[in-house]
Amino acid sequence: MRVKKLLHTRMRVSDMDQTIAFYKDILGLEVLERKTSPRGSHLAFLKVPNSEELIELCSFPPSGPVKVQEDLVHLAFEVDNLDDTIRALEAKGIKITDGPTRSSSGSRFIFIDAPDGYEIELIERPPGTALV
Repeated sequence: MRVKKLLHTRMRVSDMDQTIAFYKDILGLEVLERKTSPRGSHLAFLKVPNSEELIELCSFPPSGPVKVQEDLVHLAFEVDNLDDTIRALEAKGIKITDGPTRSSSGSRFIFIDAPDGYEIELIERPPGTALV
């Protein structure tokens, strides 16, 4: 058995509207669909520019607020220009929690926090660089 491709990653969130606003307004993701699952979970599927994989947000209020462990998981997104990204984030009142840092490959990156404490890594890669 071998999988064909990654379709989506699910993240549980406390406040669906707040989280959708963050991903739409701060990162520019597109909401493709919102629905309620047969089990009663509120779901939203987000499209990332230039990617086939989706992010699935899941809210199930009866289970209480989400508590994300530090350094457990993060999403990484590529940006064209890290300095421009930092200025845009600061203009929107988004705090940079780590960085900017330069990797051995020459990539530069920062971290910010999404609602519920999920870390978001924003990476500027030099042309021709495959990984951070």
